[in-house]
Amino acid sequence: MTTPLESHYLAVKRILRYLKGTMDYGLLFSPGSLNLKAYTDADWAGDPNDRRSTSGFVVFLGSNPISWASKKQHAVSRSSTEAEYRAMATTAAELSWLQQLLHDVHFPMSSPPLLLCDNLSAMALSINPVLHSRVKHIEVDCHFVREKVTGGQLHLQHVPSSLQVADILTKGLCSPSFDFHCSNLKLRPP
Repeated sequence: MTTPLESHYLAVKRILRYLKGTMDYGLLFSPGSLNLKAYTDADWAGDPNDRRSTSGFVVFLGSNPISWASKKQHAVSRSSTEAEYRAMATTAAELSWLQQLLHDVHFPMSSPPLLLCDNLSAMALSINPVLHSRVKHIEVDCHFVREKVTGGQLHLQHVPSSLQVADILTKGLCSPSFDFHCSNLKLRPP
């Protein structure tokens, strides 16, 4: 077992300062449309130790966040497209589960969910089957997204990186970006 370094103590102190400063924060829900929309993102090879990417997503029902997650991917991605595509697959699975849950409680959905991604290559991979011959190293289960898109059960839309709400779950952000995304997530002090 190795002893913690000074950098580890500094990281813990930073986390504790953040937690102390945001103890009163909460989610503020507001009425609005009842469509599902999700932002998905990944940081390609973000972990300097094992070079695995981190996926993150935030799902909104109308303008309110109802589901979010951040998790290290199980495999090393060989490109940013692959990392983003894996994140899209995770988010598409979450959207499918939420759609089924809403259907089970007799909540009608007027339109398929919208998946917002900032990687045009990953989006093209989800739409164009001709590209699949170039990316056979991506696991088959990731093509779940393409099946949902071609079946009309999921719509894709590009979102500029500056407006990518899921960024807050995948990487460290400067204070203005962090505050901007907290505002978008309706995460505020009372």
